[in-house]
Amino acid sequence: MPRRTVDPHELRAAVHRVSPWLDGAEEEPPRTDLATAVRLSLRTLEHVAPGRSVEVRVPPFAVVQCVEGPRHTRGTPPNVVQTDPRTWLELATGRLAWADALADGRVDASGSRADLTAWLPLVR
Repeated sequence: MPRRTVDPHELRAAVHRVSPWLDGAEEEPPRTDLATAVRLSLRTLEHVAPGRSVEVRVPPFAVVQCVEGPRHTRGTPPNVVQTDPRTWLELATGRLAWADALADGRVDASGSRADLTAWLPLVR
């Protein structure tokens, strides 16, 4: 069953609520706000990069499969991206470049299809 499309206004509002933290405020936003921003941005990635060849993990909030290519069905997928919520949201908003996140070790990406550069940022 396909998930519903994310309303761009809903996504922007969710990201806006965590923006002070992304911009350097010391206080982490409420967990529910952080979870909402991560989940909506990952759901947006599912829609802009449909497919099942890459699994994107942002623990503890969400996991999605995206990007066209061979579908993965069992075991550990060959193409995996994993990062923390802050890094994911910095990537999703364009505050952090994919290459910089990889170089700094803030993203763990394995597999030939695990480069998300073509779909980022998701929110400006």
